[in-house]
Amino acid sequence: MRDTNTLEQDKSEGGTAKPSRSRRRFLLGGLAAGGTLLVGWGFVPPRQRLHSASPLAVEAGAVALNGWVAIAPDGTVSVVVPRSEMGQGVNTALPMLLAEELDAALENVRISQAPIDKIFGNLTVLRENLPFHPDDRGSIKQGVQWVMSKVGRELGLMFTGGSTSVRDAWMPMREAGAVARAMLLRAAAEQWKLAQSELAQSKVDIARLATRDGFVLHPDGRRLGYGELAARAAVLGADIEPGDVRLKTPAEFRLIGRPVPRRDSPAKVNGSALFGIDARVPGMLYAAVKMAPVLGAGVASFDAARAMAMPGVLKVVDVSSALPQFSGAGAGVAVVAKTWWQAKQAAAALPVTWSASPHAGLSSEAIFADFARLLDSESGFTYFESGSQDVPGASRTLRAEYRAPLLAHATMEPINCTAQLKNGKLKLWTSTQVPSVAVDVAARVAGVDRADVSLDVMLLGGGFGRRLETDMVAQAVAIARALSGELSGQPVQLIWTREDDITHDVYRPQALARFSAKLDPNGDVLAWDNKSVSGAIGHQYFPRNLGLPGIGPDKTTAEGEYDMQYAIPNRRIAHVIADSAVPIGYWRSVGHSHNAFFKEGFLDEVAHAAGKDPVLLRRELLRGHPRHLAVLDAALARAGSAPEGRAHGVALHQSFGSIVAHVAEVSVEGVGTDAQIRVHRVVCALDCGIVVNPNIVAQQVESAVVFGLSAALAGEITLKDGRIQQSNFGDYPVLRMNQAPLVETVIVPSMEPPEGMGEPAVPPVAPAVASAVFKLTGQRLRSLPLRLA
Repeated sequence: MRDTNTLEQDKSEGGTAKPSRSRRRFLLGGLAAGGTLLVGWGFVPPRQRLHSASPLAVEAGAVALNGWVAIAPDGTVSVVVPRSEMGQGVNTALPMLLAEELDAALENVRISQAPIDKIFGNLTVLRENLPFHPDDRGSIKQGVQWVMSKVGRELGLMFTGGSTSVRDAWMPMREAGAVARAMLLRAAAEQWKLAQSELAQSKVDIARLATRDGFVLHPDGRRLGYGELAARAAVLGADIEPGDVRLKTPAEFRLIGRPVPRRDSPAKVNGSALFGIDARVPGMLYAAVKMAPVLGAGVASFDAARAMAMPGVLKVVDVSSALPQFSGAGAGVAVVAKTWWQAKQAAAALPVTWSASPHAGLSSEAIFADFARLLDSESGFTYFESGSQDVPGASRTLRAEYRAPLLAHATMEPINCTAQLKNGKLKLWTSTQVPSVAVDVAARVAGVDRADVSLDVMLLGGGFGRRLETDMVAQAVAIARALSGELSGQPVQLIWTREDDITHDVYRPQALARFSAKLDPNGDVLAWDNKSVSGAIGHQYFPRNLGLPGIGPDKTTAEGEYDMQYAIPNRRIAHVIADSAVPIGYWRSVGHSHNAFFKEGFLDEVAHAAGKDPVLLRRELLRGHPRHLAVLDAALARAGSAPEGRAHGVALHQSFGSIVAHVAEVSVEGVGTDAQIRVHRVVCALDCGIVVNPNIVAQQVESAVVFGLSAALAGEITLKDGRIQQSNFGDYPVLRMNQAPLVETVIVPSMEPPEGMGEPAVPPVAPAVASAVFKLTGQRLRSLPLRLA
């Protein structure tokens, strides 16, 4: 259920944070390693993001005005959407940006898949992956972000993740619309001969024209449709100068900020929406795969004849060599058959002898024990430091240890990919968050040129970071390449079972964190020390997907800890990287997903030890952050008082640029070993900058709350003897409909640029619930998932 509201608040912001010297050395060292070439290149502005390397493909009669938009003679506007639709609403929100500046009617806007081109690369995801504090406004941060934007433009990484889709598209898609509008105005001016006789007066004459809903309007009442003007506009486009293009101010927005219905809803309701698993190609075969049950095991041998004797089976293929180290899939053997059920049955029956693994004795508890040893012996990398931990006047020191388990993504759409290798050309149909990476991986496995790979990006039945990976693409292409004889050139669709997915994921890393806080006799917090340990996702993701080295500090390990806004004078936040034998990957909200639980949970402990209300302590520590205070106050005002028998827990966290406060209304049902935590209501207040579509914001909050509660109350992947112990929703449950709380979303208005929204409402869920549980039971829950003693 949903209830969305908007409040008026002042948007001023204050306060700065000083980065630690060790982090500065790391960043400057990285720049120095590039030498003079990088420094000189860094002063050159990033390349344009308006025109693609190749002309935009258009339907017959349509005209491309730049790399993002084309207009047909009937006035239909085709907008390129460079991000994958996985339920977060980009197919609705991103066209709104371009249509706003173009002054196009949304009902005339169609979307088209972005080709693989560097102008569609995600610059923001690289820029925001730097370990700077959000309050840092310094020149070092600005300079490094500038360089990373340039790096992102050159890499052209088409990446849907990090809550960056709207943030990254905010300027280029609006600029593309504004430039196209300027071209159409000039074409109309020429057609009406307003600017033909006196070129010096052309700008004045064009300034008299207006645009609205796909038409250029003359002051005397005449009008010309965009479809009539597109061809002429394309010819005149070279004459457009920067002064001819003006972006709208927020006060002029007509589309941005409106609760526009999602364009994908009807197809998803009537069943016509096509996800990766729905790809149907003439002559398509099906494949299932049997993968190593123990981490790090390989294929020693297999009895292909046993599978080939089963109904419908056509081919048995070892796909292990297609996958790099630390892939979720690992080693495995695929079975190709006429139907997927035949392939699945044969794969299950296929006798495989697995080679010994060095990780055969690995367990979750052994990993935590190693983490504890590392925290005892290693200082780690310091992400933020201010003042000193040796403070006078401390009368009490509080210590606590928090931990979080491995988590699977458990997307509703099973992992799949369809591939066809025919006459040296490779065609893919799949649900992916990284189209450009998928093409690169597919070309490598198929042994073809990148230009010979085409990709249809289907709708994603959930991503959450799992489809940032390409193991399923590598497997499917390896199978297609292995087809020979009369099978050669036939398309093949690989589908994993749910058990395959849960036991061969790239998991959210497990983590251990230690905190200490020093209090004075008045209960004021003098010092805060936090050191955590986990695997580093970047150390695995970059080598296995991008072919880049995985080295150095990884910001995601400590995000949500080092970047907090609480004004404690003496702070030190460090992290120790532990090498992970378990494949780990990006999971919705990444490090924030557990670090917010650690940080907010310990702050509640500090408040209790100081004899202060947790909300009042937060207000004290946020005096220099009015935006955060406004969000906190908005959530509390909407939540009101908890009914009898229930308690309210509060958590506040900033991630991906957005500030989110949750108030969770919780009860404990049952007694003793039967006692269960029940969440009845979650009020979420947020400041995510300018809101493009409030409906989508509310939907993302609701999704995040359910996702976060699934992890907080039940999510846990465990390891024993090198094997994942969970395999399906029976032992890795997600929140059921009858367990879902009422979710109320309060949007605090802002004139700041848009920030992320796909993930920020996940992190505060667990700490808000844990805070309420403490009020009800007196139990301080420091481990996820939350379990009553």
